[in-house]
Amino acid sequence: MSGRRCKSGRAARKRRRKHRRNVQSVSLCHQAAYVRLMKFLQRREFASSWLQPAVFTDTGRGLQALRTIKPDQLIISLPESCLLTTSTVLESYLGLYIRRWKQRLPPLLVLCVFLVCERHRGDASDWFPYIHLLPHTYTCPAYFTDDVMEVLPPCMKRRALEQREAVWEMHSSNQDFFQSLQPLLSEPAEDVLTYEALRWAWCSVNTRSVFMSQPPNDFLSGPDNYALAPFLDLLNHRPDVQVKAGFNKESRCYEIRSVCGTRRYQQVFINYGSHDNQRLLLEYGFVAPDNPHSVVYVETALLCDALHRDTSLDQKLKFLKENNFLHQQWKAVLLGQAVSEEQEEWSLQTASALCQRLTHDAHTALDKISHLLRQCDQPIREQQLNVVKALRQEERCILGSCTEALGRVKEESDDGEALR
Repeated sequence: MSGRRCKSGRAARKRRRKHRRNVQSVSLCHQAAYVRLMKFLQRREFASSWLQPAVFTDTGRGLQALRTIKPDQLIISLPESCLLTTSTVLESYLGLYIRRWKQRLPPLLVLCVFLVCERHRGDASDWFPYIHLLPHTYTCPAYFTDDVMEVLPPCMKRRALEQREAVWEMHSSNQDFFQSLQPLLSEPAEDVLTYEALRWAWCSVNTRSVFMSQPPNDFLSGPDNYALAPFLDLLNHRPDVQVKAGFNKESRCYEIRSVCGTRRYQQVFINYGSHDNQRLLLEYGFVAPDNPHSVVYVETALLCDALHRDTSLDQKLKFLKENNFLHQQWKAVLLGQAVSEEQEEWSLQTASALCQRLTHDAHTALDKISHLLRQCDQPIREQQLNVVKALRQEERCILGSCTEALGRVKEESDDGEALR
């Protein structure tokens, strides 16, 4: 179910432009950690005179344009030698252990183990300048406690629990492989390759990697499309930005080109894809404001619960499913497309009932979040709650817009009926 954004039209666009003009930034390029990162990349033949790391008041850490970037201009070109892929891992000290292992390993696991081992090595790691700057924790659902899970929308809660279970399964099912790496570790393997460490690495890869297909490998199983891209992964997402991105086989660089350009000293954004905010939160741990792709998901179970007093609900659901009514007709009614009077009345009643139920659920969740925030004494937990709060607030806004639209449709329908 989708609806008009709460902030739409010319006035909203003016407010957004004013907000962006008021955004403040502070350069990070002189901090020791970023100096180390740039030296690390320069040794691998990367140079950037276009962008610098900075902290922005609206998004946090990102990349700032040092000069105006014109449309179709190259934003960044990161050499293959700077990319951390499974090829990097196989060529490292871990490669021998991966090749000797009794079965093929998933590429994601291989990258996660490498990140954990490199973090364990500290300054001795070749990749320390990059790993040192990775977040220490994330606001992805894999990190959520049970009470934070409970205030997620139902369909997202299910997917979030699946995500947490996937990380747990990756850790629990590979204990023998972790033990085989003991000769490489200065501490017991079970103290290094913990669930918490693997979760950190999993979220690092899942939230920060770019798509880069690797050739088939005799020692790995499944699709191998992950590449961690130092410096490039500081670029933040904005839904209305368009870029061209991909690995250039001729230059052997991962390249990003701007479609519309960026003004000097403004933050440079990219686009992670046409994702709604539930997907962004699930995969990347944030919610994008003014996201045109945002939706409120309606599950069949919720539909049954909302209309439990309807004695003929089972027959109606069967009819709706057979005719794809659940997915198409409400949208047709809202857009004013011609449908039968019976279908229109059913659609309006059902959509209105669902909007009321979903709005009530959103209000209830927001009340619970406010209560949890008042009790919160941990910054990371506060961040998790605030990102879920933003999602629920957006959900409430969409539902409000849908309710208004349904009210207008009903008024027009009643007026038309009165004229006949």
